[in-house]
Amino acid sequence: MSKKLNLAIVGATGVVGSMMRDLIAEERDNWGEIRLIASARSAGKQLNVGDETIEVQAISPEAFEGIDIAHFDLPDEVSAEWVPVAAEKGAIVIDKSAYFRMVDDVPLVAPEANPEAVRERPRNIIANANCTTLTLVPAIAALHREYGLESMSVSSYQAASGSGKAGLEALYDQVNATTPANGIGTRPDDVRAQLGEEYNEPFGAPLAWNVVPKVGGWKDGGWTSEELKVRNESRKILSLPNLKVASTCVRVPVAVGHAQAVHATFGQDVSADDARALLEKAPGVTVVDDPSTSQFPTSIDVAGKRGIVVGRIRQSLDFPNSLEFFVIGDNLLKGAALNSIEIADLVRKELTE
Repeated sequence: MSKKLNLAIVGATGVVGSMMRDLIAEERDNWGEIRLIASARSAGKQLNVGDETIEVQAISPEAFEGIDIAHFDLPDEVSAEWVPVAAEKGAIVIDKSAYFRMVDDVPLVAPEANPEAVRERPRNIIANANCTTLTLVPAIAALHREYGLESMSVSSYQAASGSGKAGLEALYDQVNATTPANGIGTRPDDVRAQLGEEYNEPFGAPLAWNVVPKVGGWKDGGWTSEELKVRNESRKILSLPNLKVASTCVRVPVAVGHAQAVHATFGQDVSADDARALLEKAPGVTVVDDPSTSQFPTSIDVAGKRGIVVGRIRQSLDFPNSLEFFVIGDNLLKGAALNSIEIADLVRKELTE
């Protein structure tokens, strides 16, 4: 029997780290030692991986000794420091930060689109794409393979949890602060007065009873970092460096579930029925699309679900060779933890089977 690989979760105490522990527990027999790593202030905590209790270790070079695969869920600047350390110690690092995604010799992997890319890792680093990109790619990759994607316009509706635990807490605090005892919502024009300027964080404006057309930091030309990630990461994953992409990313008062309205143009004609049939067979994709019975995907329906859900599939009326559709995925699960697990499983099979 092949030797079982040792696995580390770096950032094990966070929201995504908790999901990673649950997912790894489901396939515990595939792995050898499980090591939990976090900042020094979390060292010594006892956390569960299924029925197993494991003590958290402080991040250090020694913490990666003997580790074969390391999942990183840390801020960009911390990953920039520690990912190379783990890689130099011999671990294959799967990093969820944005720091390495667009580095030329680091593969950016979404298993439904480019699973073969995990084998080309000269730096021992594999990048995990942004949660918004990962919600989009399984569907768009399947359509691209069949019809040849030429351009797409994407408008996102992103959950508060995309800003982590702080985002979720901010949304709950704002809703609680602006909901009277009788449960009737506050008048929209009173929200800013009730909340005050301190409630602009972390979204740039109050999120309760609101939508905020800003996700990420501001970049040149009025773009946000999130909008550029959708463009640049899709190009890299699909190996379409000249793909035409327009993106507008919006934060909405939803706890979990990033949604996107997509207009995609292809190199050949495609009907809604053919696209629907194709997506029903695509890995990681569930189709919920029956207008006659009002069946369509919503954020509530995808929370805690693996994969993505696609609906509202229709042929464009005014644009040739084009489709419109709506896609949603759990941004914490498929958008982070699950994709990292799926990448690790590809590497494990490569090294042990």
